[in-house]
Amino acid sequence: MQYAVSDTKPHDRYKMLAGFVLPRPIAWVTTLGPTGVVNAAPFSFFNVFAEDPPLIMFACNKRPDGRLKDTWVNIERTGEFVVNLADEPLARGMHESSGDFPPDLGEPDYLGLKLAPSVDVQPPRLADAPWALECRTWQVINVKDDRQLVIGEGLRFHIRDELWDPKAMRVHMEQYHPVGRMFADRYCRTDDRVVFPAAEGPKKAAAAD
Repeated sequence: MQYAVSDTKPHDRYKMLAGFVLPRPIAWVTTLGPTGVVNAAPFSFFNVFAEDPPLIMFACNKRPDGRLKDTWVNIERTGEFVVNLADEPLARGMHESSGDFPPDLGEPDYLGLKLAPSVDVQPPRLADAPWALECRTWQVINVKDDRQLVIGEGLRFHIRDELWDPKAMRVHMEQYHPVGRMFADRYCRTDDRVVFPAAEGPKKAAAAD
């Protein structure tokens, strides 16, 4: 079967995108409100796009009733945020932080998520996150006035010590257990992994004698 985008409703397009583009990494974004309240919200329309400079992008849409999300408001005001990643021990807290919290109630405080100070930006990071990237806004793309594509430039990495080999500059993959977003309330573990030999491409024909 096939569907022309112009013949489908936005919500149906969302279901086709979110239901098939799987699994998706999750940006657990911390921002700082005007009164010092720390907001933490997950976004799964997210990925990294470059390393020089380090660029990440996530999509932040309005709430169904048209209200702006705290993440949107805070980034628009400060231009700073932290992208935290969640592993299995943090997965439930990450999911619970997706609820509709009022601006004066921070998800980390309500859910008992520990915070740690950032170095180059004001919003703190989640202390137990396996990986976090302090960011400042690099560019914001407005999509039909109800969604923003936030592109952030990474300023400082934070990596849980036992997950990283600083000499080889490699992750200890056997100790890293990130979770991915499927759709609706469904997530996936990432421990069932497949390793393929290095791809060589087509081999050149042997030179004629």
